[in-house]
Amino acid sequence: MIEVRGLSVTFKNKGRAVKAVQNASFHVAEGEIFGIVGESGSGKSTLLKAIAGLIEPSPRSLLIEGQEMGVKRSKADRKLMQFVFQDPYGSLHPRQTVDDILREPLIIHGIVDIDTEVSKALADVGLQPLHRYRYPHQLSGGQRQRVAIARALILKPRILLLDEPTSALDVSIQAEILNLISNLRLTYQLTSILVSHDLAVVAHLCSRIAVMRLGEIVEILNVEDLRNHKATQHYTSELLAASVGYSRTA
Repeated sequence: MIEVRGLSVTFKNKGRAVKAVQNASFHVAEGEIFGIVGESGSGKSTLLKAIAGLIEPSPRSLLIEGQEMGVKRSKADRKLMQFVFQDPYGSLHPRQTVDDILREPLIIHGIVDIDTEVSKALADVGLQPLHRYRYPHQLSGGQRQRVAIARALILKPRILLLDEPTSALDVSIQAEILNLISNLRLTYQLTSILVSHDLAVVAHLCSRIAVMRLGEIVEILNVEDLRNHKATQHYTSELLAASVGYSRTA
């Protein structure tokens, strides 16, 4: 479904070229949840945004269903792949109600029977009809992230990209959102990439994990090898040792 071949992302900083991602390569099979983990500044979110088309990747480095993708994409390509951002308070328009937020992508893509689709999306993420006409500031952090997930899924994409979807939430709510994502993956038959700095999160949801350091993927391993401490890179072992709560998934 997704093939990344030597993808790099370069930014300009005061006339200097800075490589945020260098020569990343991996593939994600249809229906798989693939994890990308690394410390802050490792380039994992930049890589995810390049896959989403929010940042320009290097030429001919990204294929979706065998088709090359850059930053310029058709409306159909945008519908195919949706993004859930880290901070739902920042990603939801503060002056729009939940109804407005969920209607907007449907209107843009010319989808009819909007009321039915909005009601279904709210039910799918565990929100009640009473939440429909509230503003983001009137919702809890977990409810806001459910709205963000509903917005991403309302167009029925085949690929869902998740950038640290639980890191801005209370610990008590994180497990609820992770279980919701897991259930929705089966309901919507999604292929997903999940970015996190928390190995406990990726081990809970993902089948394979790429470890990033200083813009490079240093290791790709399956979750069972991770749980059995079979990482080949010392950096991965350090992340594992520093991951608070990782033992709950072992």
